[in-house]
Amino acid sequence: MDDLTPRKIVEELDKYIIGQGDAKRAVAIALRNRWRRQRLSDELRDEVLPKNILMIGPTGVGKTEIARRLARLTNAPFIKVEASKFTEVGYVGRDVESMIRDLTELAVNMIKSELFEQVNEKAKGQAEERLLDLLLPKPRTSTASPTASVPENGETSTSAAVETREKLRELLRQGKLDTRYVDIKIKEKIMPFGVVSNIGMEDLEKNLKEMLGSMLPEKKKHRKVKVPEALRLLTQDEASRMIDIEKVTQEAITRTEQTGIVFIDEVDKVASKASGQGPDISREGVQRDLLPIVEGSTISTKYGPVHTDHILFIAAGAFHVSKPSDLIPELQGRFPIRVELDSLGKDEFVRILTEPRNALIKQYIALLATESVTLSFGHDAIEKIAQISELVNEQTENIGARRLHTVLERLLEDVSFDAPEMAGTKVSIDSAHVENVLNDIVEDKDLSRYIL
Repeated sequence: MDDLTPRKIVEELDKYIIGQGDAKRAVAIALRNRWRRQRLSDELRDEVLPKNILMIGPTGVGKTEIARRLARLTNAPFIKVEASKFTEVGYVGRDVESMIRDLTELAVNMIKSELFEQVNEKAKGQAEERLLDLLLPKPRTSTASPTASVPENGETSTSAAVETREKLRELLRQGKLDTRYVDIKIKEKIMPFGVVSNIGMEDLEKNLKEMLGSMLPEKKKHRKVKVPEALRLLTQDEASRMIDIEKVTQEAITRTEQTGIVFIDEVDKVASKASGQGPDISREGVQRDLLPIVEGSTISTKYGPVHTDHILFIAAGAFHVSKPSDLIPELQGRFPIRVELDSLGKDEFVRILTEPRNALIKQYIALLATESVTLSFGHDAIEKIAQISELVNEQTENIGARRLHTVLERLLEDVSFDAPEMAGTKVSIDSAHVENVLNDIVEDKDLSRYIL
């Protein structure tokens, strides 16, 4: 974080997202303020609350991608939820607190993965020893009287066993034992099935299974697997023994509370002018359920209580029908930073197709290269694709950059299908080819609604 200045953050986001400078600046400042807050005195640090952000713009312009890339920059727990999936307390559906439970679960898995990497080499070494014991069981020691005589060649047989074990180790590392099967024991918990079976009760069923599962003893199950799979399972088992679960839980809760990011999409779907009847009551209920979490409250999770005071919330919506002012005033006040994202046109589409590290043109070229097909696009072809995408967005539904996916898939459908039989060939896409494949569809508005 020391090197991630706001300018640097924007530069990193520019590698993957075209345009939307205002939104990038807003999230960069919000992220840097977290770093600044950590350097304040303990008394003042608790008083500095995150400035939550409300992104306003049509679908497919980069709202989600900005938040996701921001979280990756700092290795922060990140979760995307859709406000329309939540229901007011008392209705069947997901409750808003589940987003914090999911975020905490994700943080726990992140910490576990990081610690697994740290102990992986040591765990793999111990797993290798266990696997060699299975492949070459140690000779049983005699249970006879201690006064029994020891054979003169006892030392020789021991050294021979060690030598054989080392030869087997070398074969194992060279992959020459990969086809052999071994019988291993894996711990598993006896889980009750069919505890709850009802729509909208998945979270309750999951929690009950975890609670009841921890009360029941672990059972060792025999599995016959190939050597590589056995090594992987044994490595996981050894690594899990080396990791302190209590430490993982504490670190996960801290990371969730201090660096967690929650992206609430489609918030405009729960915004409406209060009419006092119909679905508007439930929509306002969802907003009121969201309010305490965004304001700062304590949520109970299976890992312990999690405080949401310093979690960064980024809300987003198209706001075609409703307006941000249709949100309840209390919730509006909890998203003080508002940024409007621009709609994308032909020029932006050309840049999206070519400039980012994960540009679509680069992806298709790499995919077909796996079939030994050399794919290339002329600049005129890229401009034509961008032009068609803009036109279809205007004539049908504006889905932003996602339109490029549908247009390219249609354009390259034949090449993708025939690629296995085209090994060693070169395919050049120019504007004439794009027109030939797509023009009829674009001109027929009814057809383009279904195909593009």
